[in-house]
Amino acid sequence: MALNPAIQATIDLLAGAAGGTACVLSGQPFDTIKVKMQTFPTMYRGLLDCAVKTHKQIGFKGFYKGTSPALVANIAENSVLFMSYGFCQRVVRSIAGIDTNTQLSDLQNAAAGSVASIFAALVLCPTELVKCRLQAMHELQLSGKISQGQNTVWSVVKGIVQRKGPLGFYQGLTSTICREMPGYFFFFGGYELSKTFFASGGKSKDELGPVALMISGGVGGIALWLAVFPVDCIKSRIQVLSITGKQAGFMSTFSSIVKNEGISALYSGLKPTLIRAFPANGILFLTYEYTRKLMMRQVEAY
Repeated sequence: MALNPAIQATIDLLAGAAGGTACVLSGQPFDTIKVKMQTFPTMYRGLLDCAVKTHKQIGFKGFYKGTSPALVANIAENSVLFMSYGFCQRVVRSIAGIDTNTQLSDLQNAAAGSVASIFAALVLCPTELVKCRLQAMHELQLSGKISQGQNTVWSVVKGIVQRKGPLGFYQGLTSTICREMPGYFFFFGGYELSKTFFASGGKSKDELGPVALMISGGVGGIALWLAVFPVDCIKSRIQVLSITGKQAGFMSTFSSIVKNEGISALYSGLKPTLIRAFPANGILFLTYEYTRKLMMRQVEAY
């Protein structure tokens, strides 16, 4: 039974929110280490060194700095992303002349995810800006870039409004979109391609079990970060370091990193990101798919 588009969009939004919540709760410590290593790579020798120093200097709570805005960011992003993904899939079907009961190809799903990411970036950028600054707050204070005491969500939000006004929340928007569009092409493409592999024995993708869904989600997450990690590094630098004043744009930041630190600096923090990506995105898609199926069954029964 074909659901009303508004009901379908609501289901996708709520299922995306559930998936985003599960993703943050399972992967926040590794995301914190990633941001620290991206923005202050000379302070740490690697993943273990960053983890040990963070625990020693701040304690276990240091790994969960920025969790509140991270939850808001991921709930907002994944709600809009999966709602837009469903809408973009319907647009692709309309353009290609495919009926609603026919599955899209993996390439068509990847293209739909790439376009959907533009809408997600608009709600993600402000909350991720606050999250990244909170995660790197200790390093900002240690390096003397800011004074002590600016380590709460409210103080970060207040500082952005005072310095830049409401538009200040969109620092790094260009680099966010540059990351999201190719990233989510590989994210949804990797996910759907992996599901196709597991369904090759004659199963439908809708019949796949939790293990296949988690592995497919993990593959999608790994594909995303391998494709766009340097762009994410530039975005983090722009968002975190712009707290001290005017920060250079995307190309200027890229050129400065390569010239002064080398290409390898663009991959600082990749290891914790990949360690986090597989389980966190596996849980994201598992939660999304099962929440979506549950709500669709309830709506159809009603």
